[in-house]
Amino acid sequence: MASSSSPLQISINPTMATISKSITNRGPSKKPPNFEDTATPPPLINITSNNKPLISASMPAKIKPSQGLSLISIVSDASFMNWTAKDAIDLAKFHPIPCVFAMCLLFFMGVEYTLFMIPSSSPPFDLGFLATEPLHRLLSSRPALNTLLAALNTVFVGMQTTYILWTWLVEGRPRATISTLFMFTCRGILGYSTQLPLPQGFLGSGVDFPVGNVSFFLFFSGHVAGSVIASLDMRRMKRWEMAWLFDSLNALQMVRLLGTRGHYTIDLAVGVGAGMLFDSLAGKYQESKRRRGLTKEEGLVQQHD
Repeated sequence: MASSSSPLQISINPTMATISKSITNRGPSKKPPNFEDTATPPPLINITSNNKPLISASMPAKIKPSQGLSLISIVSDASFMNWTAKDAIDLAKFHPIPCVFAMCLLFFMGVEYTLFMIPSSSPPFDLGFLATEPLHRLLSSRPALNTLLAALNTVFVGMQTTYILWTWLVEGRPRATISTLFMFTCRGILGYSTQLPLPQGFLGSGVDFPVGNVSFFLFFSGHVAGSVIASLDMRRMKRWEMAWLFDSLNALQMVRLLGTRGHYTIDLAVGVGAGMLFDSLAGKYQESKRRRGLTKEEGLVQQHD
């Protein structure tokens, strides 16, 4: 007895083409639909009965050409895949400083992750204070010597200020002055934002700058940064002897500040970097103003033409 149910339909699509077969009735094959632009390709095998799916095995999604870059191709095209032993030797030979920095990175990672943190109840650890402990004991026992060195330091600060203002008011070169304004503005913001505690054993003096034993920001050292700004300007003008003099006095100033506990080591180190940074920023500021002025002049000339 023939069944009244719909015939079993098997659809096999091995290569994106559909072959329709009917067990009871073979009809002409139809042209497969165009699945070129579809996100999901048609099933590989479809078995249906009474228009209900029984088995469906789908093919994996077709990868578009835009998705052709795989992890393997990226790695194979990477620059380091072409490195050789000779390249490693040349790296150490022609770029020793970055190699030293790389070794320092690994060393200080080990130091940082293994040292014991300083408790909040203890004073900060400062390597510069340990190195200048003999000088600190000497200045503590001889207040007159401490006052003399403080007065000499104030004279040196006056030398910095005089030179920086001279370059602007007399020579007409404002870069050092702009650098100093940038630097002290940033120092004021940072110094007020994080007010470090006064180091234990601080040896103050009424003649030290700022004169009068007034309060001051510890981070970062304006003494050191101002000296660096002046020294960099001297080098631009090829005043080599003055530059070396300022650098030497600045180094002595840093030793004295550590010996009197007037600054932490980090204050002095950042002061050197700040002087270089703001000198560079002042140069970029002047260059931007110069280019803008040239652009305006060119625009005026074109209008007149």
